[in-house]
Amino acid sequence: MKFGIDRLLADPALLAELKGRRVALLAHPASVTADLTHSIDALIAAGVTISAAFGPQHGMKGDLQDNMMETPDETDPVHGFPVFSLYGEVRRPTGRMLSTFDVILVDLQDLGCRIYTFLTTLLYVLEAAAETGKSVRVLDRPNPAGRPVEGLTLRSGFESFVGAGPMPMRHGLTMGEMGRWFIDHFRLDVDYRVIEMEGYDPEAAPGFGWPLGQREWINPSPNAPNLSMARCYAGTVMLEGATLSEGRGTTRPLELFGAPDIDARAVIAEMHRLEPDWLGGCVLRDMWFQPTFHKHAGQLCSGVQIHVEGPRYGHHAFRPWRVQALGFKAIRRLYPDYDLWRDFPYEYAFDRLPIDTINGGPGLREWVDDTAATPGDLNGVTRPDEAAWIEARRPHLLY
Repeated sequence: MKFGIDRLLADPALLAELKGRRVALLAHPASVTADLTHSIDALIAAGVTISAAFGPQHGMKGDLQDNMMETPDETDPVHGFPVFSLYGEVRRPTGRMLSTFDVILVDLQDLGCRIYTFLTTLLYVLEAAAETGKSVRVLDRPNPAGRPVEGLTLRSGFESFVGAGPMPMRHGLTMGEMGRWFIDHFRLDVDYRVIEMEGYDPEAAPGFGWPLGQREWINPSPNAPNLSMARCYAGTVMLEGATLSEGRGTTRPLELFGAPDIDARAVIAEMHRLEPDWLGGCVLRDMWFQPTFHKHAGQLCSGVQIHVEGPRYGHHAFRPWRVQALGFKAIRRLYPDYDLWRDFPYEYAFDRLPIDTINGGPGLREWVDDTAATPGDLNGVTRPDEAAWIEARRPHLLY
């Protein structure tokens, strides 16, 4: 199979469309060709005139670990063109930035989760291009979380850099497809095209979204080290709004959760007691970990690891958002007074709890904290949102 960058480089007609135009590239460390050449170098070698580059959150180099760690603008040390940060002094391209190119190629490996900020960066680029007559081409890449949809829809008024629009946490689209939805939903008049993948089947086993055995995994951000993380992320990302560790500072970030003052075995047992149907497609294992940095650094934590890579992984049965919601609920049941929710500015949203920013509304938190609320209650409000999104995204599917 070929990703969008590989199709572009292999098709003289597609390359000819860029001839004589100043081209910018929005990319990160995972923006590579099939032979692991970075897209910048491959495009220049193919004769494309790269006049500027842009980096999203974590920077073009992918070196900055945490949220709200900003990247400065710089100059490409090999080719000499400007590299602008869209996670530094600004989040949206400025007029000066836009003046450096005619067409921008977007070559970002995404994780298939609303909160992953590359989606919002794509929206901001599309909006800026619509205002200034610039062209946008998405060099499409797989959604490693596949097609399944899960989570509450972002509520009006809860838009943020981790919530670009009314979609659920796990959206099931590629970046190219999401661009099509953005243009339709926000009624953008922009010259937009997706350079589609070739030979891509998001339902094909064993990858179900990621071409296992065909392409190497390269971290699109520092704490996205493997496919297991990508599968779990639509649930475990909620831990960024909780006092529990999500495993940052370990070798398996965002595949586990825990703290020094919980009993992971008891938590797993309570999760199974509360709603075993939400735990299909994965295996929960109690374990120990000691983060070297971030939450609970240097402390021994009792933890739960979510295993989604062995023979018992069920792609359509696994529901990471519900698994993590159930983990929160179990802790609230076992430890009613547990200080579960963090309270600090999260992705520049200063007026609400991080867990509400992450979920695009208070619904998940309120369900966890309501002692009378059942799993059926959460299903009752979430399933209609999921069904509505499946219909809304249908016209924009390319694969």
